[in-house]
Amino acid sequence: MLAVENVTLNYERSLAGCETLPVFGWTISSSLRNVVQRSWRLQLATSVSFDDPCYDSGDIHDDRSNNVVLPAFVCAHSTRYYVRVRITDNHGQSSDWSPEASFITGLPAEAWQGEFISAETSQDKAESKGTLLRHEFTLPQGADIVSAVVHASALGLYQLWLNGEKVGCDELAPGWTSYHHHLLYQTWDVTERLREGTNAIGAMVGAGWYKGDMSFNRYRNYYGEQTGFICHLVVTLRDGSQQIIASDGGWLGSDSAILFSEIYDGEIYDARLEQRGWSEPGFAAQGWRAVNVLSADRAALQPQTACPVQEIERLTPRALFTTPKGETVLDFGQNLSGWVEFCVRGEAGDNVSLRHFEVLDAEGNVYLDNLRTAKQRIDYTLRGDGEERYHPHFTFQGFRYVMIERWPGTPTLDDFTAVVLHSAMTPTGHIETSNADLNQLHHNILWGLKGNFVDIPTDCPQRDERLGWTGDAQIFCRTASYLMQTHTFFAKWLVDLAHDQTPEGGVPHVIPDILTGKCDNDRFLSHGRTHSSAAWADAAVINPWTLYLMYGDTQTLARQYQSMKAWVEFMRANAVDNMWSWKLQFGDWVALDAREGSYFGATPNELTCMAYYALSTQLLAKSAKVLGHMEDAERYTALHASIVDSFHREFFTPNGRLAARTQTAHILALYFQLVPEAYRERTVQTLLTLLEEQDGHLVTGFVGTPYFCHALSENGQADAAWQLLMKEDFPSWLYQVKAGATTIWEHWDGVKPDGTMWSPDMNSFNHYAYGAIGEWLYRAAAGINTEEAAPGFKRSVLHPIPGGNLQWLKARYASVYGDIGVNWALEPAKGGQTVTLDVEIPPNTCSTLVLDGAHTLLETDGIDFAPVAEGYRAQVGSGRYRVIFQR
Repeated sequence: MLAVENVTLNYERSLAGCETLPVFGWTISSSLRNVVQRSWRLQLATSVSFDDPCYDSGDIHDDRSNNVVLPAFVCAHSTRYYVRVRITDNHGQSSDWSPEASFITGLPAEAWQGEFISAETSQDKAESKGTLLRHEFTLPQGADIVSAVVHASALGLYQLWLNGEKVGCDELAPGWTSYHHHLLYQTWDVTERLREGTNAIGAMVGAGWYKGDMSFNRYRNYYGEQTGFICHLVVTLRDGSQQIIASDGGWLGSDSAILFSEIYDGEIYDARLEQRGWSEPGFAAQGWRAVNVLSADRAALQPQTACPVQEIERLTPRALFTTPKGETVLDFGQNLSGWVEFCVRGEAGDNVSLRHFEVLDAEGNVYLDNLRTAKQRIDYTLRGDGEERYHPHFTFQGFRYVMIERWPGTPTLDDFTAVVLHSAMTPTGHIETSNADLNQLHHNILWGLKGNFVDIPTDCPQRDERLGWTGDAQIFCRTASYLMQTHTFFAKWLVDLAHDQTPEGGVPHVIPDILTGKCDNDRFLSHGRTHSSAAWADAAVINPWTLYLMYGDTQTLARQYQSMKAWVEFMRANAVDNMWSWKLQFGDWVALDAREGSYFGATPNELTCMAYYALSTQLLAKSAKVLGHMEDAERYTALHASIVDSFHREFFTPNGRLAARTQTAHILALYFQLVPEAYRERTVQTLLTLLEEQDGHLVTGFVGTPYFCHALSENGQADAAWQLLMKEDFPSWLYQVKAGATTIWEHWDGVKPDGTMWSPDMNSFNHYAYGAIGEWLYRAAAGINTEEAAPGFKRSVLHPIPGGNLQWLKARYASVYGDIGVNWALEPAKGGQTVTLDVEIPPNTCSTLVLDGAHTLLETDGIDFAPVAEGYRAQVGSGRYRVIFQR
């Protein structure tokens, strides 16, 4: 039976606030093989009944089932639309209408009637308190409310309240952006929250990233000195009339029970100061004050639509114990980002104080040094009227453990819950193997993503940093996009990258950029040197290209194209014979071949810079071709060839030796296709020699590590790649697993074999960059890849590489077209192994299936394989297949 299972909108299941029609897509199910869509029909309506569609495509005869852009259709503002699709296929089948999807339209900046208002004054610039805002309004008696949609945002962080209840499930809204250029607003349908007569709307507001104490320099008020709030509520009645309720100078403001709330330092809350009913109609607002109307520009307002930070899951504590020093500690068993919710009883004025941290020291005591100046403390003063439940509002912590510094009475495990917060993304990837340690590594990679994808891709979630380091985001982007649907997340962040680029095209080290010109006292960064490091700044090109590969997304590629081009032109403008550099370069950051006391690896910056210059130029040329900019495509293709030629002349001797004798130099040269073909085998053998000199261990840092296994397996050394991955002693991925890690560490030896710590000034235990090995697990071990010519897995390449002494591996990836599955199992056989391979290819796609190392086909399930150098290859349509072969 043919069916349309899910309709997607900008790759999401639903959207709220979109100002233009989304990109549509859908997944198809069928019990048949080789299913290809022949036609589709899409309808839009403002009613779920679709009695009177406002758009009907009619039957469109093509095979597009993703990245479908409709002809011009003007949507009404603040309106919910429903979408449904039906299709036909090449087997003569027709589907029923799909389940409907829906989206709510937003409000263009010029249509906002609300003003930015604040309960603070400029005298509060050093304050980190919370404030309240409220307003009452009346709906006519007997009003038949058809819909009510509210749009809201803040300069700072906010929660929206309506008639005594919090609106929506978002936390830390509106998130962190380059606020002066790009301020997100949120949209909610609040139809069921309104009533006839008097209603009350309000907001709770905090400092957040906007005016809080931020970065390792602890510089505050980067964007402004006052928090602000804006909203626009549209109530539509049955007679077609509308009532607008908007923030203005008539609202009232007050201080809240939040005495202090900061991203790094936590929250101080005095429940005795709560004003119960403050967001309900009829509240007596004695002592409340007039608000200030701010002059902030509404032109920066843009819709969020999806991917807000939310509570994603809850964890109960594993243990409550006393350390050798006598500290009372909770262990949640998992390093995470979020906060602790607790229930407590006591007298008015009693206090709870919790301190969050990641690891215990070698003696089993609380270890706080790696937090640097971040307090990560919650202080709560009880109101004393029975059981009280609390969690923070405008902060989050990175932690596994919690030290209970003060508590009335005796705490129990049942009093506490860890609330996991991160951007709401649909899980897409799953891998399980016969090796428990490898499964834990995959778990750690996933939880590294969860812990650091809190609105922006942070480096770490615990210390006084939590910045959107471009290098980490670039390195991990492909892995992240296997694990979760990260399109919305990265596309939003890339908007800020483009906004924060320098006029010359330079790319700041962190996005949003709060370091430029603010780093005089930092040990690594100095004034005027805070942008454009190779491998970091290249996120401007690599991340949009990755979204194109993983989702077929040409819209983000087009939107970011000028940013991509500006970055490549920046390198070109600063290059001599294609060798460029720009002040501070991180190089192969924290590589183990660095000099004693240094964070900078031994690979020359000149090589790293030119290698990434070549890669970004090549990807820009490809992007130009995809977008139809053919002159640019030719120009940058020629520039890429020139850079490669310069690389050959600069770094290879006449007899083929790569002059920089480091693992990372050889990895980059191989993986970025910078090795003259005549010298490739020598380069591969030298890399193996360098590996052997370290007893089979890597000594690479942020630049070399992500590509190490790829450089090996793509050059006939798959066994070496598996051996490297499966190492268990220091330094290795599984060393961290054996040491009890539940996320990825910043340093290979964050905890040394003797239990002592790496330097506390930079030792995060939730730092996802080295988790980029996850891409190799999906793309090589499981073999799930996409063809560049048909991105988004419209045409996939399934080329698994069994190994690692695993008995079996099971992998699934939910592509935009549907689930792709690869399971392989090995059994000993005379003279080799028998491999059983099960694959699943979603309808309306096809795949190239490659059997690496196969010498005898035992079962082909109807697939017509052709022998090739590496084994066998076949073109396969959709469906489930089982192949058995010997190798």
